[in-house]
Amino acid sequence: MKITVIISTYNAEEWLEKVLVGYSVQTYKDFDIIIADDGSRPSTKELIDSYAKNFPVPIRHLWHEDLGYRRQEILNVAIVEAAHDYILMTDGDCIPRKDFVEVHAKLAEKGKFLSGGYCKLPMKTSKAISNDDIVSGNCFNVKWLKSIDLLGFSNTLKLGANSFIGKFLDIISPTNPSFNNCNSSGFKEDMIAINGYDERMKYGGPDREFGERLENYGVKGKQIRHKAIVLHLDHARGYKTPESLAANLAIRKEVRDKKIVWTNFGIKK
Repeated sequence: MKITVIISTYNAEEWLEKVLVGYSVQTYKDFDIIIADDGSRPSTKELIDSYAKNFPVPIRHLWHEDLGYRRQEILNVAIVEAAHDYILMTDGDCIPRKDFVEVHAKLAEKGKFLSGGYCKLPMKTSKAISNDDIVSGNCFNVKWLKSIDLLGFSNTLKLGANSFIGKFLDIISPTNPSFNNCNSSGFKEDMIAINGYDERMKYGGPDREFGERLENYGVKGKQIRHKAIVLHLDHARGYKTPESLAANLAIRKEVRDKKIVWTNFGIKK
């Protein structure tokens, strides 16, 4: 299976570099990368260009002008531009474990989207992780992480689970298999069929709304939060406002109540 990995980013070169290092050492090689850039400064392009020269898989940088938070718009462009039939969505602050793309490739299933989780790290640990730690896999070692700072019980479970335990934990998990943009995947044709992301949505649930429309379309979530592992690096959330959250919740409520599949504010306007 050929996969396009779409990585969203905005002015976070330090984190994006760590993420790219993670994708440079994946066990699965049959993928390419699109970096969906919501208007970052020139230094982000310089970083991407420097890695793209000798990267083991193709990297493409999609950018639009910084006119405020427009992440869903550039993600819709990336969906259309994706070269492959299967798309893995993630963020530029999420370091993938070496088997990350392989897990998504193995578990992909028609009529499903895969719902992964993340291990959220504190800033101290996020800063401490070096490129060598990513290549060696040290940063996914529970003991190593705990030597830097606190590591919650849920994260310890995810990172410490082998394939058998991970499967069991996903079965008994009370968490709904929702679409989470830092770690979810699905077929491009399904994403096109619902007209992509609703571009009215700001920070706070646009990926969940995307997943809810996929479910209304008949594509159900499949839980893989203890199998497909990413480390979520800490960052500020200055673009998160009560107003944006309230507007997003209103859109999501209408989608659920009316079983809406197609958004008029997506890929096709």
